[in-house]
Amino acid sequence: MATAYIHNIIALTVHIKGLVQGVGFRPFVYRLAQEHRLSGWVVNGTEGVTVKVEGMAGNMPQFIEDLRFKAPVVSQIDEITVDQDLPEGLNGFYILASQDLTDETSEISPDIAICPDCLADMKSQAHRLDYPFINCTNCGPRFSIIKDFPYDRSKTTMASFMMCPVCREEYSDVSNRRFHAQPVACNQCGPVYTLHAQTGIIRNFQEILAEAAIMISNGNIVALKGTGGFHLMCNALDENAVERLRQRKKREGKPFAVMFRDMESIREYAETNDTEAASLTSWRRPVVILKSKKAMPDGITLGLDTIGAFLPYMAFHYLLFEKLAIPAIVLTSGNISDEPVITGNNEALKVFSSFAVAVIDYNRDIFNRTDDSVVRIIGGRERLVRRARGYAPSPVRLGFDVDGILATGAELSNTFCIGKSNRAYLSQHIGDLKNHETYVFFEESQSRFRRMFRIEPSLVAADLHPDYLSSRFARNTGIEIVFVQHHHAHLASCMAENGLDEPVIGIAFDGSGYGTDGHIWGSEFMTCDFRQFERHFHFSYMAMPGGDKAAEEPWRMGLSLLYQAFGRELTGLDLPLIKALNKSLVTRIIDSIEKKINCPLSSGAGRLFDAVAAITGICINSLFHAEAPMRLESLIEKGIDDFYPFTVSDSLDFSPAVKEICREVINGESPGVISARFHNTIAEASMQAVELIRNKTGITVVVLSGGTFQNKYLLELLESKLVKNNFVVHTHSKVPCNDGGIALGQLAVAATNRLTD
Repeated sequence: MATAYIHNIIALTVHIKGLVQGVGFRPFVYRLAQEHRLSGWVVNGTEGVTVKVEGMAGNMPQFIEDLRFKAPVVSQIDEITVDQDLPEGLNGFYILASQDLTDETSEISPDIAICPDCLADMKSQAHRLDYPFINCTNCGPRFSIIKDFPYDRSKTTMASFMMCPVCREEYSDVSNRRFHAQPVACNQCGPVYTLHAQTGIIRNFQEILAEAAIMISNGNIVALKGTGGFHLMCNALDENAVERLRQRKKREGKPFAVMFRDMESIREYAETNDTEAASLTSWRRPVVILKSKKAMPDGITLGLDTIGAFLPYMAFHYLLFEKLAIPAIVLTSGNISDEPVITGNNEALKVFSSFAVAVIDYNRDIFNRTDDSVVRIIGGRERLVRRARGYAPSPVRLGFDVDGILATGAELSNTFCIGKSNRAYLSQHIGDLKNHETYVFFEESQSRFRRMFRIEPSLVAADLHPDYLSSRFARNTGIEIVFVQHHHAHLASCMAENGLDEPVIGIAFDGSGYGTDGHIWGSEFMTCDFRQFERHFHFSYMAMPGGDKAAEEPWRMGLSLLYQAFGRELTGLDLPLIKALNKSLVTRIIDSIEKKINCPLSSGAGRLFDAVAAITGICINSLFHAEAPMRLESLIEKGIDDFYPFTVSDSLDFSPAVKEICREVINGESPGVISARFHNTIAEASMQAVELIRNKTGITVVVLSGGTFQNKYLLELLESKLVKNNFVVHTHSKVPCNDGGIALGQLAVAATNRLTD
């Protein structure tokens, strides 16, 4: 519309899209309008926030600029559009009731750690003294409690809690930090904790805190309802308590995450740099994988040189540490084995009462289950290992339309992804779909995402593997399907998050993925774009004796690699692996390889790492996924630059390296030196393969993806080599490089194929 001037008064309508709901954006706009002496209104809608402003023409440019650059720290503005409008003679500025008018949606805020202001209020506000559910527009639960758009209290699990007069006044006062903070509550009107123990039920909160602290200090296990699900906690410095928790949780392997009282406590036990400290203290509060410095009980780190550390993010955590003399507690997902984290109070009592001395719950429902997120700082950047609380469901903005596409992800570390306009909404971490309870969680979550984001899929993207449950789900939808090769999806995921739309050289390293030749892939050197790929090199195929068992038992891959290098003479090698195995078992494995009985072929980088870990005796039997590569990495000795011999022809053959590794093991070389040289070998061979592809294609842009690149040493080394050789390198940061990010790549490939078909 044409601008109308009344004594130099103009009117604008401003549409703001992005993460602008649940983060104090409307009161921010209100205060900004007052500062610039503008009249009008602001309203939440399903598509974002809309602002109508009237005032002096000279005040408008700074108002628009301040909207973007002074926005609340948790908000994220993706798009601002400004339309000229007709002045209506508005007087004053108002916040209007939310509207639900279209099929468009705004973004849902992730859950936000308690802010410093609320921590201070908890010790000063009479109605919130030590109130564990304190929050404001800058912090508190968001994704875990929201049921639908727009983000209003009535559409969250806070709907049943009627605000007291004091909270209602704060909620209605635009100058108050709790103005329209949907979870606002206090000791008089909000959710409350209850402690259930064999000795009885405690409802007084101060008694709950005191009793929980005594129980933990005495070496007991306590279950606690967190933001997105239950946790199990114990004294992190008590070896017996840690071991008891491991047994009761049925978690034979895998390190435990540790919550520390404060940064000073973390620095006592782990090395931290500025980037790691920034992640630890951010409003997202992820678990950060750090280099260990001071020993903790073996049951926490399991002999690895890293520790997963994080800081309190709920008021309860801070209040508990006030009662505890110890600086750290184990705070691990409240589940059994690989099942999803428990969210329901009744289920928690049923499952945990048999081994936890107490179950502490509260009377507000968790609608969207979310685990703690896990990150690692590699190459000076935060890399997501598990994307959940604090990150999901924030979208990845793309340069193309993905509307109406559902990508179902992989089998392990599953996430799914849905497309809305040019936004890709990646789900929170789901888990291993082979577990029935996890598959139910997957079905439930994708249904909720479709409803919340108002998407009815017209196209489904799925992994090429015919037996993945995620692929079966896709087939059962009855919707048109695009099947995407696993490693193409990995590389497309990295391209999508980095905004690439050109042909690239891609390196995809992981444990396994169904290949177009019917074999198991996992060390792919490709050229690709979103539409297609060409495979140029891969690691030499290895037999996997026992099929899937070989992915769980490194000794099988160790024997396979030795047979590839030495044939039957491997039985005479003076290696820890050969000594550890029964001779008849070794013979049976060799026979199965020669006769090709249940020995599928794999080029998986993960399987090569498994094999070397077994041959060196570092990890012959594993207790959890990727244990062998993790142990191999943790032993790397610094300052080793040389590498083992290898050959590059149609594939990358490491048989010469294996022979040299065996010679060094037999001669007593340090496992740390062998590990360093092995990693150096992978990086050097990869560098040479990429150079050959560049010589052939002229492409100089490289993307790196796949779970193997969670290896800090390998990623930093290979990226450095590539950059020094004049390649432009892109890696993951917004989504995991493991299978937790693969759905984004599936979505991008499906969207491109839809456009070009």
